[in-house]
Amino acid sequence: MIDLGLSKIALIGAVALVVIGPEKLPRVARTIGALLGKAQRYVSDVKAEVNRSIELEELKKMKSTVEGAAQSVETSIQSTTSDFEKEWSSATSGLESSPDLSASLTSVPAYKHPGKNWRLKRGAMPAWYKARQGVRTRALSGAARVARYRPKPLN
Repeated sequence: MIDLGLSKIALIGAVALVVIGPEKLPRVARTIGALLGKAQRYVSDVKAEVNRSIELEELKKMKSTVEGAAQSVETSIQSTTSDFEKEWSSATSGLESSPDLSASLTSVPAYKHPGKNWRLKRGAMPAWYKARQGVRTRALSGAARVARYRPKPLN
């Protein structure tokens, strides 16, 4: 790296003032500053892109290891299920030959809902009787309840 101290920067500024002149020096300094800013942004963009590509490669490696682990788990599960199916078929082979056990397994009663007959319960009190007695059959909103039970104004 170039070692730029305060004395070297002052020397460069003095030489630039003499060579370029005092009237053009601010414009040249702005141009050099803008170019240096663009260069720094370009370098930071390149660094970010390199970091992204490195992270992408690491993620690809991690994905391949996870896929390999999942594949091994899948094969072990398949081998276990095939062993279980073999043992199950050997254990149930004697049960299929007995007719009384297989008949009792297949004759399952149909489901019947134990619920009450709501139509009879609803029809227990006639609607005309409910209306005469003032039984509420519908829910009222808060505003409707206030309007219904508001006291009458005295005139």
